[in-house]
Amino acid sequence: MNNDRFYSLNNYLKETFGKKVYKVSLDGGFTCPNRDGTISSEGCIFCSDAGSGEFAGSRNKSITEQIEEQLDFIKSKNNDNEVIAYFQNFTNTYADIKYLRKIYFEALSHEKVIGIAIATRPDCVEGEVLELLQEINEKYFLWVELGLQTSNDDIGRIINRGYNTEKYIETANNLKRLNIKFVTHMILSLPNEKKQDLYDTIKLINQVQSWGIKIHMLYILKNSKLEKYYNKELFKIYSEEEYVETVIELIERLDKNIVIHRLTGDPKKEELLIPLWSLNKRKVLNSIHKNLKSKETFQGAKINECNL
Repeated sequence: MNNDRFYSLNNYLKETFGKKVYKVSLDGGFTCPNRDGTISSEGCIFCSDAGSGEFAGSRNKSITEQIEEQLDFIKSKNNDNEVIAYFQNFTNTYADIKYLRKIYFEALSHEKVIGIAIATRPDCVEGEVLELLQEINEKYFLWVELGLQTSNDDIGRIINRGYNTEKYIETANNLKRLNIKFVTHMILSLPNEKKQDLYDTIKLINQVQSWGIKIHMLYILKNSKLEKYYNKELFKIYSEEEYVETVIELIERLDKNIVIHRLTGDPKKEELLIPLWSLNKRKVLNSIHKNLKSKETFQGAKINECNL
């Protein structure tokens, strides 16, 4: 725990490496089984055309070139330039195992890379992929990111997630068995969502002992499938105040040992339809910090209160 009243990734990395460590976001040229027709050709309705990796490097460049480009971009903030290479766009374990090995180790071979992070789906972490991750984890710093979004399978079907919560639990347990750190994504303000759904998702994340969590606000992009769905269903979208209050409630119910990687998202201004308040990330984060302090509360303060 720290002065921010929750266990942030920034503090974890400082504890682990003795300094501030940045991530560089990479595009490994992946697609997704929920887009290429294996499961669906529609994709999750919240996912952008860039596969939720708007700020990653260009897939037209090699992994090494992307790392160099990103290092140059952050050099004013990061003097020694040691970074974690983050494979972000689409499903970053969804490819031939030889290709996965090639790009993962290309990133790890860079002199400034001290570890890698891999974003993927729970249904794309098995067999040879799991064995490769185990091999990497035994020698290098690694975490894997799993998109749960919600533990409510009815909502999962609405957003066209393409797998059930049991698959997430199975993959989480497999990663935990191999001592591979994993981060769980959840989204707030999903269609038909109730407060208990959020509490149930946090409770599940606690139960599977996720190493980390990313909390996102659902935002609707222009000309997206989600925009069409929203115009038809007009489901509730949180105000900034509602979002901040709900995030605090979730932090209070989150196991104190889980590392918080993110508390809001990064929409592109030119693509965002609503909520416009999500563009001011710093203001949202400041409000969360301020309210945690004013309420004199902290991560795990209400861990036994996951039921309404």
